Amino acid sequence: MSTAHAKHQTGEDYTAVLENVSKVYKMGEVEISALKNVNLKIRKGEFIAVLGPSGSGKTTLLNLLGGIDIPSNGTIKIDGLETTNFSQRQLTLLRRQKIGFIFQFFNLIPTLTAKENVEYALELATRRQLPAGTDAVSLLDEVGLKGRLNHFPYQLSGGEQQRVAVARAVAKNPALILGDEPTGNLDFRTGKLVLQTMKELHEHQGKTVIIVTHNTPIAKVADRILYLHDGEIAKEEVQERPTPVEEVAW
Repeated sequence: MSTAHAKHQTGEDYTAVLENVSKVYKMGEVEISALKNVNLKIRKGEFIAVLGPSGSGKTTLLNLLGGIDIPSNGTIKIDGLETTNFSQRQLTLLRRQKIGFIFQFFNLIPTLTAKENVEYALELATRRQLPAGTDAVSLLDEVGLKGRLNHFPYQLSGGEQQRVAVARAVAKNPALILGDEPTGNLDFRTGKLVLQTMKELHEHQGKTVIIVTHNTPIAKVADRILYLHDGEIAKEEVQERPTPVEEVAW
């Protein structure tokens, strides 16, 4: 039985809770329902994959969880805080203190070295968030990049850039790590390295991780898979034995 599933059975609390959450976008006079009455509880220490075709609502769900967007209806709680009616300033603080983002296209600051990119994330964190001894060098060492500290993004491979992005995402000790197609811009070998890094952070540090993907084999490494279709959770699958990353073929 996975650790996260065992936590659920003992009634431990949740990193995120969505209740009857909908998101409607207006395009002129046309309304588009991106999410429809979604109910979801994400246990602390759980690794979740969100699977579905383009337009199914995957990125909208991630944006709502990350405080990038707000719901049209329903309520959202992140790490015990109800964020539904947060101001833009409060949402900024939420993203800064509670959420670690990993994007498909890395989004590193090009004028900063790998070490400086991670240090910048550390500067945005509050001191009480950070475990003792947290620093950019140790974080980059954890993702296998201690020898690339002073390299700028253009001097790094795609896989190395994404691992810097992972180190930056976890630097502030966030409650929730969100990955939007984190391996989507990488080749097979480097994609596996990045996925393995995220799994190790989940398994060894108990991080709550949610990744969006369109790739079923990648989703199989998660504790739980959410299948989205037309803005709704069509199915959920709890995996008692997630696929080891080294066995993933995509």
